[in-house]
Amino acid sequence: MHDAKLCLPLRQTLCLPLFPLTSSPSMASVKFFLLSCSFFYFLYQVHAQTSFLPDSVLLPVTKDISTFQYITQIDYGTSQLPTKLVVDLGSPFLLVDCVSGHVSFKRIIPSCSIQCSMAKAFHLGNNSCFSGTSRPGNHPSTCDIFTENGITRVISRGELAEDIVAVQAVEDGKIIKVDHFLFVCGPTFLLNGLARGAQGVLGLGRSPVSLPSQLAAAFDFHKKFATCLSSSNGFILFRNMGSDSIFSSEISRSLTYTPLVSNPGGNPQEYFINVRSIKINGKRLALGQEGIKGTKISTTVPYTTLESSIYGTFVKAYIKAANGMNMTRVAPLAPFGLCFSSKGIGVTELGAKVPAIELVLQSEMVKWRIHGRNSMVVVSEEMMCLGLLDGGLDSKTSIVIGGFQLEDTFLDFDLATLMLGFSLPLRMRQTSCSDLLLESATLKDSL
Repeated sequence: MHDAKLCLPLRQTLCLPLFPLTSSPSMASVKFFLLSCSFFYFLYQVHAQTSFLPDSVLLPVTKDISTFQYITQIDYGTSQLPTKLVVDLGSPFLLVDCVSGHVSFKRIIPSCSIQCSMAKAFHLGNNSCFSGTSRPGNHPSTCDIFTENGITRVISRGELAEDIVAVQAVEDGKIIKVDHFLFVCGPTFLLNGLARGAQGVLGLGRSPVSLPSQLAAAFDFHKKFATCLSSSNGFILFRNMGSDSIFSSEISRSLTYTPLVSNPGGNPQEYFINVRSIKINGKRLALGQEGIKGTKISTTVPYTTLESSIYGTFVKAYIKAANGMNMTRVAPLAPFGLCFSSKGIGVTELGAKVPAIELVLQSEMVKWRIHGRNSMVVVSEEMMCLGLLDGGLDSKTSIVIGGFQLEDTFLDFDLATLMLGFSLPLRMRQTSCSDLLLESATLKDSL
C-alpha cells in the first residue's frame, strides 16, 4: 500500500506525508497531522496573498546607546505606520502594544482556530485551545498567549491577532505587503525596560509564528535568516538558498557551522549551541566535572555572561594571560568585574591586543574566536574593561553570548538543518556589518 500525501502548489511543490493507509493512526499521530495541516493551511493562505516573490528581504538594525538594545522597524497595519521594535533572538513571535492605541490591528484570532493551534503548538504554558478569554456579546473567546519580556523577564497574557506588515526586497527596494501576519497584542506595561520609543518586540525564535517562519511561508524562502549586528548600523537578512545579494559569496563560503541544540532549560524557542571548553591564549580552562551545561545566543543581553563558578576560573586565567602581556589592572567600573589601563596596549584591525578567547565547539577544529574588538569595552581613553560578566549562581545556562560579542560577525541561522554558521570577525576582511548594509543600499540604487 502507498502512503497518502497532502501537496500544496507553491514555488516548489510541498508534500506532507499522511498516515499509511494500511494502519490505524494513534492519537499522537492524529494530533501531529492536525497541527501539520494547520501549518500548511496557514502557509498556503499567506503565500496566496503575495504576487511578487523576492529573493531576499532586509531589515536594518541600529543600536540604542542608552539600553544597548538592537532596534529595527517594520511598516505595520493597513495604514503602514512605521513601528519601532526591539530585536529578540529568542522570542517566538512579534509582540506589540495594542492597548495604548499607538498600534492598531485588523483582527483578533479566536481560540480553537487553526492559527491559534499553530501558535500554541510549541509554546510553553497552557496549550489548550479552550484557554482563551471570553469576550462580551457573541464574539468568540480570544487565543491567549503567555508572553515574556526578554529584558525584564516579566510574563503576562497576550492575545493572538493578525494584520498586514510590509517589508523591503533587497534586489530593487520594492515594498512588499504580507497579509494575515500573526502577532501578539500585549499590555502596555509589558514594554517596560524596552528602548525609548519601542512599541514592541521582534521575535526571531524557533516557532511557527516567528518572523523567519512567517516570511518563509509568505515568500517560499528557505527557513533560515542571518544577523549582522553592529555598534551603529547592522541588519537582519531573510533569503532564498544561494542568494548572496547583500554579502559576498566569499563570506558565505567561509562560514563555520555548528549544530543548534535543544535548550537544557526547556524553552524550545531560544538558540543554543554546544560549547565544550574555553581557551585563553590557547590554554584550556579547568572547569571541573560540571563543565558547561548550555550556551545561549542572545540579542537582549548586552555582554556575555558566565555562570559564577566558570567566571571565577575564567577571570583567574585571563589575569594570568594579561600579566604575561604586561597589561596593568585598574579598579573595575560597574557592571564590569575586570578592567585594565589602556596605556601600552596596541591596537589592530581586530581591536586591542589582549588575550584571545576561544569557545571550542563540537571539536578542537571548530572554534568561535573572540578578539579584542569583541572582548574589551573601551570605557575611556585611559581604561578598557573585559566585556564578559558574572552571570550569578542561579543562571539557567552556563554561558549567554551577548550582543557585544556578536557585533561585526555574520551569523547564519538555518532552521531547517538546525545549524548555525558564523564568520570570522568581518574586520579581518577589512569590512563590517555597516559596510555590508551600505553595499546593499548601493546595490538597490544601481538597479
